[in-house]
Amino acid sequence: MSGSLLVLGTSSGAGKSTVVTGLCRSLARRGLSVAPFKAQNMSLNSYVTVENGEMGRAQVVQARAAGVEPEVAMNPVLLKPGSDVTSQLVVMGQPAGDLDGGHWRDKTALLDLVVAAHDDLRRRFDLVVCEGAGSPAEINLRDSDIVNLGFATAARVPAILVGDIDRGGVFATLVGTLAVLDGADQDLVAGFVINKFRGTRALLEDGLARLSSMTSRPVFGVLPLLAGREVDTEDATDFSSWADGPAPLGEDVLVIGVLALPRASNLTDLDPLIDEPGVIVRALHRPEAMVGCDLVILPGTRATVSDLGWLRARGFEAVLARRASAGAAIMGICGGYQMLGREILDEVESARGRVDGLGLLPVATEFAARKVLARPVARAADGSTVTGYQIHHGVVTREAGRPLVGDEGCVSGSVSGTTWHGLFENDQWRRSFLTELARASAKRFVVSPATRFEDRREARIEALADLVDEHLDVDALLAVAEAGVAPHPPARLELAREAHE
Repeated sequence: MSGSLLVLGTSSGAGKSTVVTGLCRSLARRGLSVAPFKAQNMSLNSYVTVENGEMGRAQVVQARAAGVEPEVAMNPVLLKPGSDVTSQLVVMGQPAGDLDGGHWRDKTALLDLVVAAHDDLRRRFDLVVCEGAGSPAEINLRDSDIVNLGFATAARVPAILVGDIDRGGVFATLVGTLAVLDGADQDLVAGFVINKFRGTRALLEDGLARLSSMTSRPVFGVLPLLAGREVDTEDATDFSSWADGPAPLGEDVLVIGVLALPRASNLTDLDPLIDEPGVIVRALHRPEAMVGCDLVILPGTRATVSDLGWLRARGFEAVLARRASAGAAIMGICGGYQMLGREILDEVESARGRVDGLGLLPVATEFAARKVLARPVARAADGSTVTGYQIHHGVVTREAGRPLVGDEGCVSGSVSGTTWHGLFENDQWRRSFLTELARASAKRFVVSPATRFEDRREARIEALADLVDEHLDVDALLAVAEAGVAPHPPARLELAREAHE
């Protein structure tokens, strides 16, 4: 077969990424070659491909669900917010300048590029499962849309609409979303999926029948609430999705606090720690919350100097200094590593020039115009191979101390840092790190020799696919994708016609 399907949502967080991930695995298990696609992603969780291109992390896990290598064509446009009004623009994996609030509408020049990327995938795969962004009902953005129905119109891709019933008002949001679309956009929407349902399906049947009657469109299924099955979340600054990991194997637990930086990036670095038995990972919004933490992590950030100012304004600096003096563990990753150093020279990201760092590591950072995108490999002290990926403009120079892994990073006393993302995904390295942390904390913490992070991620993907197979009409969705945009679409909602007359 050959075709494409666009998964839209009534809002951000409705479950588009989850549905696409589950569909990719479900269809791959049927023997189809499947590619995920998101024309434009706004996310601070990103990844580096084997071709050293940058793309959104959600499409990476969707590619893994499909059993294929992630490539930048699957996410041709990536926006990485640096403030409330500015974002770095990444096109086909490479930085292409910055966008500010005055340029949000001027994105139609990218439409041909994203359609070409989609069409390339469609030629190479049996099926392309596309993901929208936010809601297609943002009618103020429709003229410049390249990811929702603007993309679907240009690429001739049929769509389904996912609604989140857990928020309440799902029938109104589904009908209302469809109603505010103009007639041509309504024609692209083939039907609905209801997501995050708690309870017995029979309670919904009357509402589902009335929804189909009102809109002349089917409901392709009702997915249950997937709590605890999230995989590589798209929103880097959503700390609410964190949960305590499995029960400890020994007498003690390790408590790891992570500074809740406003522009935190690549928080997926912490997923292997959250999955580790007996490790509790907490977001730190106030410095006093560091009490009782065995380790404090300063995560990556898209706005190093700005987030350093946030950290100082909230009183974290003095508490971190006291913690380091007491020999308590602190770790910085990428931007957090840069903050821990002696100074930051930044004429690129913030244009602030020289800024004092926290002075807890003997390193200095200078921002360069060229963005470093790499997938390094090193040999750990125990002889194991350690891999990671790097995404940064800040070039860090170690002036003293010792490297953290291979010849990379810095360790000085109880403080350490690295530019590598994904370091904790290395199972053996993570176990050694946690063992040493427990020793330094005088904890009777037992590290599981059997925990493999990739196995846990794979189990979540399989669980999502099982739910998709059980609760969605996958055959009907395949038929929609193969048929393409219907020559005789369902009836249009009267409200939409009146609104545009």
